[in-house]
Amino acid sequence: MLASLININKFYNGNQVLKNVNLIIEDNDRIGLIGANGCGKTTLLRILTGNELPDRFTDEDGIISFSNKITIGYLEQTGALDNDNIVIDEMKSVFHELLDIHNRMRELEQEISKKASEDISMLTEEYSRLTTVFEAKDGYLIDVKIKTVLSGMGFDESQFNRVVSGFSGGEKTRLAISKLLLEEPNLLILDEPTNHLDFKTVLWLEDYLKSYKGALLIVSHDRYFLDSLVRSVCEIERGILTRYRGNYTAYTRLKEEAVIRQQKEYDKQQKEIAKLEDYVARNIARASTSKSAQSRVKTLEKMEIIDKPFAPVKASKIRLDYDIMPPFDLLCVENIDISVGENENKKTLADNISFEVKRGEKVAIIGDNGVGKSTLLKVLQGKLPHKGKIHWASNVKISYFEQENTILNPNNSVFDEIHDKYPSLSDFEIRSLLGKVRLIGENVFKQIGVISGGERAKVRFAVMMLERGNILLLDEPTNHLDLITKEVLEQALMDYDGTIIFVSHDRYLLNKLATKIIEINPDNVEIFDGNFDFYLKAKREREIERQRLEEQQKQELAKQEAETKGIKAYRTREQRSLEVQRRNKIKVLEKELDNLQFELDNLQIEITKDEVYSDFKLMHQKCTEIEYIKNLMDEKFDELIKLE
Repeated sequence: MLASLININKFYNGNQVLKNVNLIIEDNDRIGLIGANGCGKTTLLRILTGNELPDRFTDEDGIISFSNKITIGYLEQTGALDNDNIVIDEMKSVFHELLDIHNRMRELEQEISKKASEDISMLTEEYSRLTTVFEAKDGYLIDVKIKTVLSGMGFDESQFNRVVSGFSGGEKTRLAISKLLLEEPNLLILDEPTNHLDFKTVLWLEDYLKSYKGALLIVSHDRYFLDSLVRSVCEIERGILTRYRGNYTAYTRLKEEAVIRQQKEYDKQQKEIAKLEDYVARNIARASTSKSAQSRVKTLEKMEIIDKPFAPVKASKIRLDYDIMPPFDLLCVENIDISVGENENKKTLADNISFEVKRGEKVAIIGDNGVGKSTLLKVLQGKLPHKGKIHWASNVKISYFEQENTILNPNNSVFDEIHDKYPSLSDFEIRSLLGKVRLIGENVFKQIGVISGGERAKVRFAVMMLERGNILLLDEPTNHLDLITKEVLEQALMDYDGTIIFVSHDRYLLNKLATKIIEINPDNVEIFDGNFDFYLKAKREREIERQRLEEQQKQELAKQEAETKGIKAYRTREQRSLEVQRRNKIKVLEKELDNLQFELDNLQIEITKDEVYSDFKLMHQKCTEIEYIKNLMDEKFDELIKLE
């Protein structure tokens, strides 16, 4: 056990934020902490890290205990950066004790080299002891660790010597996370770690944390991130912490089952209470039945009352439908480009883009930031110029969700936005429609320009329900939504049997909804016929195959070059003897190369296995072996070429 919290309570301004919270964290726990904004997640983390104290009323509550070996890493607590340091020095500060040992080892080497053998016994003993410690703590891998983490977190080597103060706020957060990972605390607490990370960096962080040797406590709204990493989910609701076994998807199922079960138990108990109370009311005053009624009063007093299940905020009811069925071959895109600007200011973001979309497909568009994914949706609608061809089938009706919803009139009220677009609707019909997306009361008379991003998204979904498009083009549809509305929207999109082309960084949505993924690169596209999990697996397999082909081409080229250098001529006995030696050496080298190739092939197969790919340390070891064998093969090929 690393940490134990028993009966933790916390009040703010008379409101109880945490109620008798109990939590035990074991050595290798993977815990996701979730709950609505303001539910007490941050308060619990601050209590756990010692930044805040619980409220105590008796000796049996507010008890916090830790293992004597615990080290806690929390971004707010230990992630501070020295703005005057350069990046590489800031990362090396994590290893200052090991680096001090290394410096002392260098000093000892100098001293030993200058003294007579009889005077060095104490020095060699100290050197041996320090070497053992340095090697045991992976001192020789410090630079490798730093480079691996910084590269994974999106920093290239050209940035390693930049001063920390010169980075943006988001970049500093990534540096702070990098430093925290290098510290390797045995309890790592991450509060919304994916907020400032791009697609590739989030994937790298997930893989890194899968093999993390300590315990993880993660607060995140990224459901795919939680699904990939956690083995239990702790939810704080009305101040009460409930722990569910499994990842986020398992939690949603178990939570639903628990609510249904509690509701049944509550209803059953309420019926029993009503029956007892009715009996008491009718019989307490009668002498013949008074004793029996008093017995039932005692039963009521001893009864442990079951709480009524928490009724969450009523969810939106989004339903998307269409009237006209379009042809099966819906869209054909041939060699188009994605560009911004005009004339001399024109900049091409991506080129040579071709793909097809069939009726009913749910097509996700992904790619690096800045590659033009959002621009592509506008190009497909003919809103921006392009080269190449875009052919839509007949009977196509597009309904478009823009990321920032600028197509809504900011000066309109929510009510007027619907009324202006559909003046034939009655006031009751408009209010009913807005009620379905949980825009109710006075909120419907607020201006579009002052409501939140999530509320603007709901207005747009209300309009889309009226548009009844058979093609949905969606640009980051879940960006501003709360968790409940995200899940409602996901279900609506899954129930929709029309065609969807959408851009999203929400990997949970990508995995749940997409039937095809199109990855946009600057000079081409890659198409994957499956969801996000399929995409990841296919990318790994393609990369392994690419490396295999490169290695094969390299070997064939080396052999061809060697063959062109073969020259036969008259040779003396000594020359013939040397030739025999040369041929024997060639045979030995070829045999060694065959054996090395066999090892390389096996290693490249191994790194495709889930148990290796999901274990960062083992994956790193295998990749190091692969790199070593490749370098050794290069040396032997060079030697072979010289001999031939």
